[in-house]
Amino acid sequence: MGGANLLAIEDLRVAFDREGGGPPAYAVDSVSLSIAEGEVACLVGESGCGKSLTALSVLGLVPSPPGRIEAGRILFRGTDLLRLAPHAMRALRGASISMVFQEPMTSLNPVLTCGSQIAEVLRAHRSLGRREAGRAAVEMLRLVGIADPAARAGDYPHRLSGGMRQRVLLAIALACRPALLIADEPTTALDVTIQAQILRLILDLKESIRMSVLFITHDLAVVAEAADRVAVMYAGEIVEEGSVGDLFRRPKHPYTQALLRAAPVLSGDTAPLRPIEGSVATPEERPEGCRFHPRCPIAESVCREAHPDIEAGVRCHLAQKGRT
Repeated sequence: MGGANLLAIEDLRVAFDREGGGPPAYAVDSVSLSIAEGEVACLVGESGCGKSLTALSVLGLVPSPPGRIEAGRILFRGTDLLRLAPHAMRALRGASISMVFQEPMTSLNPVLTCGSQIAEVLRAHRSLGRREAGRAAVEMLRLVGIADPAARAGDYPHRLSGGMRQRVLLAIALACRPALLIADEPTTALDVTIQAQILRLILDLKESIRMSVLFITHDLAVVAEAADRVAVMYAGEIVEEGSVGDLFRRPKHPYTQALLRAAPVLSGDTAPLRPIEGSVATPEERPEGCRFHPRCPIAESVCREAHPDIEAGVRCHLAQKGRT
């Protein structure tokens, strides 16, 4: 577990202009989240909840137009990243904060060798010469567990398996020993065995280079294995937050409870899966009141009429009264 906050997101709002005009749609709506030094935090929820967009906001990568950060602060070691000049943000991105994207098959440049893509980061942020950066790239491939790293450094991405490509992406992200690694669904496109290897690799490297990690995922197994603390996101906002132990043992929000019930159990039990009925509301079509109430099996009239604030780590009228 960590100490002082490394990153603090405060009341972040990300707006997107609607086609044809009208009021903006808020894909991320008043999100607050902090990550301590040395901590592993997980942001979990279904696709379309705003998880990846929150991460892109930290790195200043919100597509504009049509998107824009309309309000809030993102403090990294006390500095508001939203106020940084573009050149200062470029200097920080990839050096102090790095991101591993979710699709290893398309995240690497197909016309550059793997070693040159790692070396590019080192030359940009550490001002290394070509040969020195090349040697450091080979060492990074060795660090992430790639056999015969000198040979693999000269390979193009299409010659590598999905798991090896993901390791190359990790090598790029970790080349400058960042203080914060954002891992956006880093195991989604991989088979189960490789998923476990990549997850364990990230956690081991986290210890060896003493960094914090923000995992973005919808995989509760990743949460259980990796996280110190979890924030559950639904329809653009945080609906529950707490330690991984508390969240798995005593989930309070009906959405969190539904996510846990929907997870398959690998045992002799043949009970059917329990999916969450319906789908996440789009930013343009969010309901009044609690945003989860159209899918909530215990919703009451207050849930349909009043939007709940987050209190004691949960955004739910009924949970705040101890009735979930």
